[in-house]
Amino acid sequence: MAATPMFPLEVAMLPGEELPLRIFEPRYTEMISQCLAGEPEFGVVMIEAGREVGGGDVRSDVGVLARIVEHADLGGGRYRLRCILGERIRVTEWLEDAPYPRAQTVPWPDEHGPTVAGADIAGVEDTVMALFERIAQARDATLPPREELLGGPEPGQQPGDRLYALAARLPIGQADRYAVLAAPSACARLEALREAVETVAAMVEFQLG
Repeated sequence: MAATPMFPLEVAMLPGEELPLRIFEPRYTEMISQCLAGEPEFGVVMIEAGREVGGGDVRSDVGVLARIVEHADLGGGRYRLRCILGERIRVTEWLEDAPYPRAQTVPWPDEHGPTVAGADIAGVEDTVMALFERIAQARDATLPPREELLGGPEPGQQPGDRLYALAARLPIGQADRYAVLAAPSACARLEALREAVETVAAMVEFQLG
C-alpha cells in the first residue's frame, strides 16, 4: 500500500472546503513537487499539539484528502496552491517523516446509524439563525438571507455531507470542528454539531449579557 503524503495544520478542515496554501518549508516543497509530478493529492490532519513549522507536532488520526486544483510555482522552492478537500480518511499508521510527513491511510465513509432527516438538520439551522438574529439585534445590524448565511442542500447531497457544509459556515472552535469531522456517522455528526452550536450560543449570551 502506497504511503499518503500528509500536511498537518493547526486547524480542522472539513470535506467540501477550499484550502489555499503557501508552501515554503523545504520538506513540503519536496512533497508538493512530487504530488504535482504524479497524483496531486495529499492528506490533511489537525495538529493536536505543537506547531506546523519545524516538526515535532502531535497529529490527529482523522483527516481529509486535499486535491490540488490550481498551483503557481513562485520560484525558490515556494508554491501557491488552491486545494479542494474531498473524502474523509483515517490514519492507520504514521510513518517516518522522510523528509515530509507520511502515513498509511484508508477512506472512512460514514458508518451506518439512525437516519438523519431534513427536519433534523433544519432544526439546527433554526437554532443557528436565532443565534445570528440575537447578535444582529444587539449590534443593530441587518442579517443577510438565510440561504446566503447557511447555504442550502445540493441535489442528491447526503445528510452527513450537508452537516459538513453547515459546520464549515459556523463560527465554532477547532475542537468542535474536529468532533464534527471525527463523528463516525451522520447521526453522531448531527449531535456533535448541536453541541457545538449550544457552546457558541452560551458564549454569545454570556458576552451580550
